[in-house]
Amino acid sequence: MPKLKIILLYIGITFLSACSSVYDKHVQWQPVKPDSFPVVTAIGYAPISLQKSEHETQRMLMAIKASKLAAYAELAEQVYGQQVATNMTMGDLLLEDNQLKASVQGVIRGAKVIKSYPVGDTYATEMAIDFKDVYDIYLASMRKQEIKDVTYY
Repeated sequence: MPKLKIILLYIGITFLSACSSVYDKHVQWQPVKPDSFPVVTAIGYAPISLQKSEHETQRMLMAIKASKLAAYAELAEQVYGQQVATNMTMGDLLLEDNQLKASVQGVIRGAKVIKSYPVGDTYATEMAIDFKDVYDIYLASMRKQEIKDVTYY
């Protein structure tokens, strides 16, 4: 009889411990660094004489700003891609209307102006974005992480 009690006690403990297999745990994360970092470059252009100002100096400053914004747009296009939408209308198997729309949207961080210079009546701005810098900015704000250690309680 005592042997039966020990066996029943052992079975009972086994079932109770099997039901309590849910543990609290603490997970530590560490960042994952990519193997390589590309450098993306872009050039933006803006006409000087077509800027809306009567003063030549102000037209030049406006063209500088516009060329920089154009370079930012080109960087965003390279990093995020470009969304293209098209709409065609046909009647009697003839193309009546063809519309094409393109847009780009994104946030560019860490871009640097390499050169900004006039070329005739156009202002050009060369920019580059080193993804090593983007990675460092990313780590400072939103860390990509992997499991380093798990501690069960």
